[in-house]
Amino acid sequence: MITSRALAAAASAALLSLSGCGGGGGGGSSNPAPPTGGGSGPTYTPGVYQDSSLYEDQCAVPRTGVDLEGRPFPDEQGSLLEEQLWLRSWTDETYLWRTEVPDLNPNNYSAAIPYFDDLKTSAVTSSGALKDDFHFSEPTEEYLAARNSAPAPAYGASYAILAATAPRDVRVRYVEPGSPAAETVSGQQKLIRGTKLLTVDGVDIVNATSQSAVDQINAALFPDTAGETHTFTVSDPGSASTRSVTLTAENISRQPVIQTSIISTATGDVGYIVFNTFSPYSSEEQILNAIRTVSAAGATDLVLDLRYNGGGLLRVASQLSYMVAGNARTNNKTFQKLRFNAAAGNTDPVNGGSNDPIPFYKTGLGFSVTAGTALPTLNLGRVFILTTERTCSASEAVINGLRGINVEVVLIGDITCGKPYGFYPTGNCGQTYYTIQFQGVNDKDFGDFADGFVPNNSSFGFGVKSPGCVVADDLNNQFGDTDEALLSAALQYRADGTCPTPPPGASAAASESTPSSVSPSSGARLELPEPGILENNFDLSMPGEYRGRTQ
Repeated sequence: MITSRALAAAASAALLSLSGCGGGGGGGSSNPAPPTGGGSGPTYTPGVYQDSSLYEDQCAVPRTGVDLEGRPFPDEQGSLLEEQLWLRSWTDETYLWRTEVPDLNPNNYSAAIPYFDDLKTSAVTSSGALKDDFHFSEPTEEYLAARNSAPAPAYGASYAILAATAPRDVRVRYVEPGSPAAETVSGQQKLIRGTKLLTVDGVDIVNATSQSAVDQINAALFPDTAGETHTFTVSDPGSASTRSVTLTAENISRQPVIQTSIISTATGDVGYIVFNTFSPYSSEEQILNAIRTVSAAGATDLVLDLRYNGGGLLRVASQLSYMVAGNARTNNKTFQKLRFNAAAGNTDPVNGGSNDPIPFYKTGLGFSVTAGTALPTLNLGRVFILTTERTCSASEAVINGLRGINVEVVLIGDITCGKPYGFYPTGNCGQTYYTIQFQGVNDKDFGDFADGFVPNNSSFGFGVKSPGCVVADDLNNQFGDTDEALLSAALQYRADGTCPTPPPGASAAASESTPSSVSPSSGARLELPEPGILENNFDLSMPGEYRGRTQ
């Protein structure tokens, strides 16, 4: 018997016209209602996968009101089991490696999130790494705040932890324009790229060994509230002296483009853009304005600094690639094609529509640029891209997409992170889930860069080789300074096709710390938070979309 709630859910959320059948279950929008177990609600049946729309928005604790973007919450009264059954069916319908997911009994889990965490492949790559290392969820409120660049308490400084245990080495990677860290006092900017942090509020950042001291350092580096004030002792690159800096946290939004400049050379002007994220909607407008500046200057080459750009909106990556290559090179070409699971055929299993290739977008799409606005172009047959292990996902899609139309991509820096996979962020009952749903390939059907892209002169035995030079990240010079190692190498390669002497070993990257742990010999490790999920992945969202479909 079909319950009224199941009918309502199916009518209001019948977005998936094709569903998978992993484990012998499956079906489409014509599936019968889930078993009711004598009228007591749906039950789990091994091997049977009902259409996910039957369980969508059926929440144990429904929300009321509107979300950050003003949309009414779609939640209806349901149960934990319905949330879990939605996850199970949605995974079976959309997960890239759906046949590798075990059919887990949700009754063995006391919450939805741990259940989701196990709904993925356990396979490993030939190197022993997890095949799916990108499975994640977060509160929908945090997802919406990130994609809308909602302000959050911060100083506006990004940190690099070069040595996590005593004696530590904590530096500033870069500073957000207009942030507290960028303020000037007596002609001196408070923090600059390469500034070394020595103490905070009297706690020795370099030599402290106790966990309590490290907790104090973390609390000061990453303030929880606007108005919070901390005093640091710092030293700048090339300086033997120290200075005191007082920083007060403000609610600030991350800036995707933090520098655009024109470099004059004997053979023509070179544009230089530091583009740090495709993630927030504002990235569309900021990269358009940066390219427009380079175009207006008549630059004959472009150095695109993506060394810290972990990814984000795939459509903005397409727009950037079009603006670099121009109309003639991109006309009738595909920026990226999506490979979904085998059961999907030619259908996008997330939104139920046809799996149409992503073109090189020539106009604004409405993220932060009016839809239909013509984009400026540089019409380049070659681009220099600065990379590190933090260059991921949508940034790699730019590399791959341009290579697919025979634009020469010269890589300067280090091997990229290797993320050819992506997802549609999908919300249900207040949690947004990220499960790998597709692999991206370029106009030549190439997308096998799970080990990253790497400059030709690297000694790595893996990774996709590309023209360019291995160069270690340089925290001793500022962005745009022609003495900065990566930019200097790009200009050298442009001038004569040669590279600086590479560092020993396969990789140029300085080791950075992300986990927090304790080593008996060197004391507590300093924790560096993981980047936000949208900053390190493909995001297929379009303006006005929710769960991959327009509302």
